[in-house]
Amino acid sequence: MKAWLSSTAALVFGFLPCCTRGEPAAGADRTVRLRERMVERQLKARGIRAPKVLEAMAAVPRHEFVPQERRGQAYADSPLPIGHGQTISQPYVVAFMTEQLAPRPDDRVLEIGTGSGYQAAVLARLVKHVYSIEIVDELAKRATATLARLDCDNVTVKSGDGYRGWKEHAPFDAVIVTCAPDHIPQPLVDQLAEGGRMIIPVGGRLEAQELHVLRKKDGKVERRAVLPVRFVPMTGESDER
Repeated sequence: MKAWLSSTAALVFGFLPCCTRGEPAAGADRTVRLRERMVERQLKARGIRAPKVLEAMAAVPRHEFVPQERRGQAYADSPLPIGHGQTISQPYVVAFMTEQLAPRPDDRVLEIGTGSGYQAAVLARLVKHVYSIEIVDELAKRATATLARLDCDNVTVKSGDGYRGWKEHAPFDAVIVTCAPDHIPQPLVDQLAEGGRMIIPVGGRLEAQELHVLRKKDGKVERRAVLPVRFVPMTGESDER
């Protein structure tokens, strides 16, 4: 969910507890059924088991986070374009990353790559607060508006380069990265609290990528690969390095 924007950009667009308003009444029954089917066929059938994660995926209206012309595909098992060469991840990947992150109600989470805001909205139902950084200014504005419309008021979105994290709000109990650098940014590791977890896709533009789960324990980081994936690359300072 990344594209180029100068790393000097750092405008905070919103201080958005989460997605409580839901969707408009018109068509609500149909989209509820579509989400229920998505949860059964795409998530449970593929091994997602955490009850709270499944509840969050069933509750968040994914169609609100995709362009109007793509809403008929909102609950398909695939990523969708959201403009600026970026995508919203397929539901299974969102659920898998969320489950692997093991979110807790008191967690403060840093997300790198707001994109449409969908992943932030799912997390917002599970944690205390989400701090999210998006390098594409227009996507940051759009995600802020969508999250505000859905009453996700425990999400704060900032436009800027996420490579160095968000030091002012660190340390974070969890970090989730939705774009792929070719290495794990050290500032994100540094901003992870003791006992904290991170999930991040790692791999270059042309090489294979894998999701890695990290846990900080006694000041050291334990790391394991959990799933082959394909994400848009992390840009900005990550590219420069």
